[in-house]
Amino acid sequence: MADPLVCVSLEGTTVKEMLDEAARAGIAGADLIEVRFDRLYLSKPQPTVTENEEGEVTKTMPPASEWPVRDFADIDIEESITALKEGIALPVIFAARPVREGGHFSGDEAQRISALEAGIASGATWVDLEVSIEDSIRTKLMKAAKASSCKVVASIHDTDSTPSSEEIQGLIKDNADKGDLIKFCGTVNDHQDALQIVEATHAMSNEKIDFAAMALGNGGDWARLHAPVLNQTMVYATMRNEFRLSDKGLVNVRDLKEAWNLLEY
Repeated sequence: MADPLVCVSLEGTTVKEMLDEAARAGIAGADLIEVRFDRLYLSKPQPTVTENEEGEVTKTMPPASEWPVRDFADIDIEESITALKEGIALPVIFAARPVREGGHFSGDEAQRISALEAGIASGATWVDLEVSIEDSIRTKLMKAAKASSCKVVASIHDTDSTPSSEEIQGLIKDNADKGDLIKFCGTVNDHQDALQIVEATHAMSNEKIDFAAMALGNGGDWARLHAPVLNQTMVYATMRNEFRLSDKGLVNVRDLKEAWNLLEY
């Protein structure tokens, strides 16, 4: 069976960090890169340093949702996109995630749409257009993407929970005409939630729909790890490799490929 495409989602908060991370992702075996343009609006804080009685030092970072956010005017969109385009060799998915779906874009919706238009015009291979975008605006963006030979990821993000298996299947099937690939990402609150995604993707193994399904939280990585037998077209991975990364539902790109080899997928 053919392995799904592996997309590394960049987590840098500057263009330089993203370029460095993209280069490392290519060496690690990524097939494509997700540029989370909205992360450029984050200002990374200094970690909190603690030392226990044995002298062991631990550095911890607050979740990204608690980081300071730059003003919209602080980022030169055209200049940043040009630098990213020139510095990333792999195919790119351009995304500018809104706050309502767990992103960090600090401008208003009209400014975000302009950023997406600029991403499409830059020659990105893919653009991520949330299903939640107002219909007439999304239709316009779809037409622009088609004119630029830019494929569309139609994304759905549930930042509170994970629907039932049947609901996930319905979301993917009902939105199949809204993009070249349908992406669903939920939020796992317990292992039962994680099973809903595995059951949904397994039930859809014979569907002729390109999709990627996953979740954040403990167990959210199960669908990523078993993606080759769940008919998933694409899997999102990370370059992060900290302890207990799986508790966040994430998987390092090297670990993902090693797991597939170990499981003989």
